[in-house]
Amino acid sequence: MKNESAITVDDPLQAVQEWFRTINRNCPALDYDSTEDIFAPDVIGFGTRALQVQTGLEPLRRNQWERLWPTIRDYKIDMDSVHAGGSDTLAWGVAVWTSTGFDEQGRSYPRPGRVTTILERRDGRWLSVHTHFSVVPGTPPFSYGPK
Repeated sequence: MKNESAITVDDPLQAVQEWFRTINRNCPALDYDSTEDIFAPDVIGFGTRALQVQTGLEPLRRNQWERLWPTIRDYKIDMDSVHAGGSDTLAWGVAVWTSTGFDEQGRSYPRPGRVTTILERRDGRWLSVHTHFSVVPGTPPFSYGPK
């Protein structure tokens, strides 16, 4: 990890906000390396593309981020929707997001969803130890990218 995007603030609520802002920047930019800076090596996650629990940063990156992020556009977490809580060492946050997905013919469709994260403070850095990204029920589960 490069630690360029490391979240080191003391306030757990501010840490959650920074975590969501970092995802907002990194997903559209396909910046997987900087995204790793805000995840624990032993993260456990679910995702819209990785249908099973992914344990560890490398499988989450390979099976979720690298398979999904290039196939969507306009990804944005609604920062006004963030709800969060926490303590000195543990924080949680939930929010909704929007994006544009593409069917198998390359036609675009609205692709809204929700995200949950749990952050743990380790050595002064807030790291996500769990995430769950999912599309709103009724939304096509896969995006295939524009043609």
